[in-house]
Amino acid sequence: MAPMGIRLSPLGVAVFALLTVGVLYHFYSGFLAGKIAIFRKMPGSDRIDLREMLALSVEAAIRGGEEVKRVMEEGELHGKTKGKTKEGADEMLTNGDLQSHRKMYHLIKNTFPSIQVYSEEHDTTNVAEIAPWDHVIPKEILDKITTTEEAFSDSITVWIDPLDATQEYTEKLLQYVTTMVCVAVNGKPIIGVIHKPFADFTAWAMVHGGSNVSVRKSYNENNPKVIISRSHTGTGKAFAQKAFGNDTDIGEAGGAGYKVLSLLSIPDDKQPDHADVYLHVTNIKKWDICAGNAVLEALGGQMTTLQGNMIDYTDSELNEGGILASIGVSHKILLAKMPDLKSVKTQ
Repeated sequence: MAPMGIRLSPLGVAVFALLTVGVLYHFYSGFLAGKIAIFRKMPGSDRIDLREMLALSVEAAIRGGEEVKRVMEEGELHGKTKGKTKEGADEMLTNGDLQSHRKMYHLIKNTFPSIQVYSEEHDTTNVAEIAPWDHVIPKEILDKITTTEEAFSDSITVWIDPLDATQEYTEKLLQYVTTMVCVAVNGKPIIGVIHKPFADFTAWAMVHGGSNVSVRKSYNENNPKVIISRSHTGTGKAFAQKAFGNDTDIGEAGGAGYKVLSLLSIPDDKQPDHADVYLHVTNIKKWDICAGNAVLEALGGQMTTLQGNMIDYTDSELNEGGILASIGVSHKILLAKMPDLKSVKTQ
């Protein structure tokens, strides 16, 4: 006799196949949805609106500036030396630096915890609750930057200088004092904010976006006025004279942020000094220069080392090789005039 078996009708086969497909669909869709959700929550996978980053940077710089002013008005600077530069100059630290750092650093980290923030100051003191940012982008920014870009949080590095020109701050040369925030994406400076708390003035810019400051109508490329650091006058002056001639008009000022602003079109009551070229001949920290670099880049200018190398703002704090910053002139022509720094230092 033939073996007994179960025979399914075509309808039964179809029903069984549909049930199987349905079970597999629900299983895999749930599995994949879970995987995608996990991916979205992974550190660094957040997408951040760069206009929000600009607005937050402006808010942070202003809040830091308020602390800098408050400490000065209360006369509680408590200035001290925190160390020496590679060249042997004292590095000053005041209560204004620390209070500004706490406001700026924690505001940014509390708003976007996953981004990397580098600050000139390092302070582990517990701080009172920082007033959160409301995520409202000011109309001035929305009017000037009508479209925006996004960046993954792990591509963003923020550099803050809670008080640029600390030495001048202790000497009450307050026109030089700034608070600064810079946002770099994949190591390139994209957003720059330079706030002058004692002049109630804030310059900001976003590369490929817009700015609230502008370029001057004219610059002198052949016989430029050069601005240098008042902390390194001897070598800086010798370098500038070798590059542009002994009769070069050389101005001295404190603070890297202040010197970048001297290249722009800013009213005299907000920015007393004006120059065509900014030179720095010693090592300098990236929180000192990143914001200015971004502002110049957004307006069509450049900031490089004296050898013409672009500056990477991914991680390492120190920029070696000096600084040449310009706008409205040929940066390439200026670079060709730069002498060998070692030859100037040995004079």
